[in-house]
Amino acid sequence: MELLCHQQRRTTSVLWPEDVDRRLNILVRAAAAAGERTSRAELLAALVVAVDVEPEQVAARLHHYRCLPADALTADEDRDDLPVVQAPGPRRVSST
Repeated sequence: MELLCHQQRRTTSVLWPEDVDRRLNILVRAAAAAGERTSRAELLAALVVAVDVEPEQVAARLHHYRCLPADALTADEDRDDLPVVQAPGPRRVSST
């Protein structure tokens, strides 16, 4: 059985606020704190897959994002409890 995470890759260009980009790095660090080695791309894919394809729910999440104040993510920036992750990269897939 082929796993979704092993399917052919596509490149996606994302243009978003700097604080959101920093938040993604913090989420990668949180995954590392839980013992997971991951990449920004894999984490984004997991988050996209986690959202139900329900129009009202998607619209509610979008509306929530659009209403967040500019300083909404600043509390997470100084998370000393999370490990430092140097240049997170993709996991290597074994050829065996």
